[in-house]
Amino acid sequence: MTSVLYDAPGPRAKRRNLILSVVFFALLALLLWWVWQTMDDKGQLKWALWKPFTESEAWTTYLLPGLSNTLKAAALAMVIALPLGAIFGIARMSDHRWVRIPAGAVVEFFRAIPVLLLMLFANEFYARSTDISTEDRPLYAVVTGLVLYNASVLAEIVRAGILALPSGQTEAAKAIGLRKGQTMTSILLPQAVTAMLPAIVSQLVVIVKDTALGGVLLNFTELLNSRGTLAANYANVIPSFIVVAVIYIILNFILTSFASWLEGRLRRSKRSTGAVLGAEDVDDLNAAEVGGAPGAGAVGKA
Repeated sequence: MTSVLYDAPGPRAKRRNLILSVVFFALLALLLWWVWQTMDDKGQLKWALWKPFTESEAWTTYLLPGLSNTLKAAALAMVIALPLGAIFGIARMSDHRWVRIPAGAVVEFFRAIPVLLLMLFANEFYARSTDISTEDRPLYAVVTGLVLYNASVLAEIVRAGILALPSGQTEAAKAIGLRKGQTMTSILLPQAVTAMLPAIVSQLVVIVKDTALGGVLLNFTELLNSRGTLAANYANVIPSFIVVAVIYIILNFILTSFASWLEGRLRRSKRSTGAVLGAEDVDDLNAAEVGGAPGAGAVGKA
């Protein structure tokens, strides 16, 4: 029995697709031309506004230090949020209510609060309750807010990825005598990682972009905040926004490309979800089922 999942387009469908493609690219070209003309009419394409980006001072004084802080905050948040999210995601599936209920409450609480509010609260907490210096406080607040929110979201991603696996995986693990912790670490998590990877990478991209929130309200000198200082000195607001947007696009493209490569590598290394048993292995299993009686393997073969 076969099922047709896709029909090759016929002549009429090919003509329709071709017409739609031509119309789309024509509209896209018109949009780009309108944007170009509008910027030119407003004087935003003058060489004087773009020239600072061809000189080292704009990069070494403003953009690169801001990019460094963005990467530092994002990397710290990722390193802390990933294992924390995995721990809470697994804890939400615990058989013990005293573990499952508090973990669920923590995840739902921080997942419901906007990340900006978490950053502001963390900043006030560090200002009033700790001895962290004023210069370092914005970084701590940004990382804290990103970790609390994204760890909660990652916990749900981990839980959903594990629950999406066939129930036969858990049943097979129980059949061979594995404890639940061994089943989770040896059977379920390794398989779920591949399925969860696209969603995890999407959340990591969100972490990189959300570092800009700290620059807006906490005066954290990340990439977007540094852009404001550069634009104030060179009076090139629109060009500076465009350059910073391109930098963000490149960063996220590198991250997603690496994740795609890693996902493909994991899938190639896990083409089979279980070991292939040979004839001798089947005979041994048959013998074990009947208590190791001689000749069980031969009976199985017959």
